[in-house]
Formats: sequence, C-alpha cells, structure tokens
Amino acid sequence: MPDRCEVDSLPRMDPKPASASVTSMNELVLPSDSNALGTAFGGRVLQWIDICAAIAAQRHCRSRVVTASMDAVHFHAPIRVGMVASLEARVQATFTRSLELSVKVHSENPVSGERRHCCSALLTFTALNERFEPTEVPPLRLDTEDDRSRQTAAEARRAARLRHRVESLDA
Repeated sequence: MPDRCEVDSLPRMDPKPASASVTSMNELVLPSDSNALGTAFGGRVLQWIDICAAIAAQRHCRSRVVTASMDAVHFHAPIRVGMVASLEARVQATFTRSLELSVKVHSENPVSGERRHCCSALLTFTALNERFEPTEVPPLRLDTEDDRSRQTAAEARRAARLRHRVESLDA
C-alpha cells in the first residue's frame, strides 16, 4: 500500500461537465433495419443506442469503455422505414470505474421535420486502461441542480442494480 505522500502525489482527474461529452447521431431507417411491420427492429435501435452511448462515454473518460449494463429501455413509439432515428446520449453520473448514460431516441420525418420521442434508455459503461482492466473515471462536474439531481438518481439506480446482481448470483 502506498504511503500517504505517494497517494497525495497521484494525479487527480479534473471533473468534466456533462455537456463536454454529449453525442448526437442519426440513422436513416432502411428496409434492412425493419421488421415485417415496416418499423425498426428493437434490436437495431438497441445497437444504435449502445454505439451512441459508447461514444459519449469515451469522450468523457478519454479511454476505452465497455457496456456493463443496459436497463430501463422503454419503447414509446415505432420508427418507420424512411424516417430518421435521431439519438442523443448524455452522461448522467460517474462512479469510481463506471458511468451511467442516458440515451433518447426520436424519429424524424425527413419531409415534414416532425419529431417524435420513440425510445429512452439508461446504460452503464466501465472504463478500461491500456491492459483492458477497469480504470478510474473522471468525475462529473455538477454545475446545476439538474446535474446534482441526475447524479443522485443514478446513485440510487446503481445501488439497486448492485443489489439485484448480488441477489441473482445467490439464486
């Protein structure tokens, strides 16, 4: 165990604002992305969500990241072939070696410009070092009451996820 002087001399990560890693992504929904109903496969939407969130997580951490969990996925409306799926990912909270992100998905009619909220999801990513081992995540700068509220809510969700994980291992 390093002595106190060594611990104090370790470089400290500066907190980063959530706005620094916000990621937007657009996908045109093609027939190959759709089911027999002419709407985007849920799995394809999940793939886009995972990619968008991973980019935002990498921007925040400036390291490799891997998806640890995807939960609270809610499909509100279908995205039809020919529509544009617009995704936006945002860091909600940071922990020691992981971070939680939210992704919102809207469908956009490319002719009229009408947008509709279609899906939302919460994901957890783990940051990795160059040896692909979990590594420290820069803290999130909590500038606003909204930022603090998101961090607090994410901490409660994380505690519930960890309890569930332990319970499922015991089952």
